[in-house]
This record gives sequence, structure tokens and C-alpha cells, in this order.
Amino acid sequence: MHATPHPREALFDAGDRGPQLPVVDHYCGVEARMRKSLALQAERGPVFDVTLDCEDGAPVGGEAEHAALVVSLVNSADNRFGRVGARAHPFDHPCFEADVDTLVGQAGERLAYLMIPKVRDAADLERAAEAVAACQARHGQQRALPLQVLIETHGALREVQRIAAHPRVESLSFGLMDFVSAHRGAIPGSAMSVHGQFEHPLVVRAKLEIAAAAHAYCKVPSHCVVTEFKDRAALQAAAGRAAQQFGYTRMWSIHPDQIQPILDAFSPAAAEVDEAIEIIHAAQSAEWAPIQHRQRLHDRASYRYYWQVIERAHRTGQPLPVAVRERWFADASLG
Repeated sequence: MHATPHPREALFDAGDRGPQLPVVDHYCGVEARMRKSLALQAERGPVFDVTLDCEDGAPVGGEAEHAALVVSLVNSADNRFGRVGARAHPFDHPCFEADVDTLVGQAGERLAYLMIPKVRDAADLERAAEAVAACQARHGQQRALPLQVLIETHGALREVQRIAAHPRVESLSFGLMDFVSAHRGAIPGSAMSVHGQFEHPLVVRAKLEIAAAAHAYCKVPSHCVVTEFKDRAALQAAAGRAAQQFGYTRMWSIHPDQIQPILDAFSPAAAEVDEAIEIIHAAQSAEWAPIQHRQRLHDRASYRYYWQVIERAHRTGQPLPVAVRERWFADASLG
């Protein structure tokens, strides 16, 4: 009897699987906060990524020293799970090449990804990707370092489909505040608030186009920050809207207190996870032929959805039955 394939292999072509990233991207740029974030990740596990910020985190005139500090943290034992990335300066910034040479040249094998902010168009991204690839080649690095891209300019939004299609890109993030500022006062400041960012038509349009482009190319759309970090209920409501209404599967955190509310909002309900496990178990036993479950018919189309529910539960740290973990998530490359 032949072995039953893993759900990801049975239900998705290789090009349709997409990267499996934690649902929280936690940003920090001050040394004390960077160290605290790494310690928190070591305690909680890889349910969130840590992005060490060289753009807004570096003091003016101290960019080189800050990049060196980031390298030391990425290469340290505190980077326990290999889920630490970095944000460089924009491609047209005088420090971009130095950032790449330091961050990629000295930590490229351990960086989870490199975030490229403020690309003006797809050509900017291509040149940035070429700079990263050339640096890796100079240093004899074999892996293709994943890139994440901040969509926060008019040109980037105009060409978001081409940007999402780039083979090195694994995730698109929305840069809310820079996007609003780029409209030269035509969008009110209220559109940067926890409520206004889901109501202003131009901001809503940008969020939807980014999410749609990301999903079209099997990339991960990452929702922007909520600056009202002390309002837990508002944050969780915003994260819930991002996940349920806008199609985002990842979200930025800028304060440790934001991590758990985002995880909660992006986690599927326990009852849905239980149902998904039942359906996928039955489907796998039927070798992925159509089945009937609770008086409803299911086939590969619905199997894909329910498998993604289980994966999301796993990525958000929800407790799964031991048999499920051993059967489907023992191999991290498949989980």
C-alpha cells in the first residue's frame, strides 16, 4: 500500500503553497527593545517574527554602528529559532548599500528576511534584489535570502502586482503612515487612527489591492501598525478586521503588548479547528476523494480551506492534539 501524501503535497502544487510565516511581525529598533524582543521570542517560541529596524531605529550619523549591532544580535544565540529579520534603509538612501553589505554580508545565512522599504516601483525592487544577490555572491552564500517589501508610495501601489510577482519576494506590507503622508494633506490624519484606517476610501483601496496582489502570487500580505498600543480592545478589533475582512494573514506589532491580541485575532476558533481536523483526517483516509461530513459534501476545494485553518492554528500557537502534531507537523518544512 502506498504512503498517503502530506496534505500540503496532496492539495497544493509546489508553486501554490506559499511561505509559511508567523502571523505577527514585531518591529523594534532601540537596543534595549531589540534584546527584550529576542528574549520574549525565546520564551514564547517562534509564534512571532522579530524585525530589527535599521531605517527608523538607527540614529542619524550612527547608521553603521546600528547595522553592526543588528548583525551581532542576528548572529547571536538569542536568535534561537532563525526567525529574526532586518529592515534596511530605502534603496535610494545613501546608507542602503552599506546596510546590505553589513546585514547580508555578515548575517545573510541567519537572517530570516530583509525588508526593503519605500520602493518607488518594480524597477526599484529589482535593483535592490540585484544588490542583495550580488552581496550574497561576493560572500559565497548559497541561499536566496527572502525579501519583504513595504508598499507605501504611489508608484509601488501602482505596480503592486509586478512587485508581488518577483520571485525573491515573500511578503508585502502596507506602510500606512508614509502612504497617508504621500497624499500631501489630501487624506486627513484621522485615516492613520485605529478606526479611520478602515474607513477612508483611499486607504481601504490600498489595503485591498496589496492583499489581492499578494494572494494572486502566493505571497503573504502583512497589515500595517496600530499606533494606539495601549488600547487592547481596539487593537484586537483592528486585527480581526484585517484578517476577516481585508484578507491579511500577518500583521505588524510595535509593542510587546500587541503580540498576543494579534495572535488571538488571527487564530481560528477552536470549534473550526476541530471540524477542520475531522475533515482532513477523513479526506486523507479517503485518499482525497470526495467525502460527506455532517451532511455536507466536501472535495479538494474545501479540503484546501480546512487545511489552511489547521496551518493557521499551528502558526498561532494553538494547542493541537499530539497525534495531529506528530502526523502533520513533525517535519517543519511541511508545517
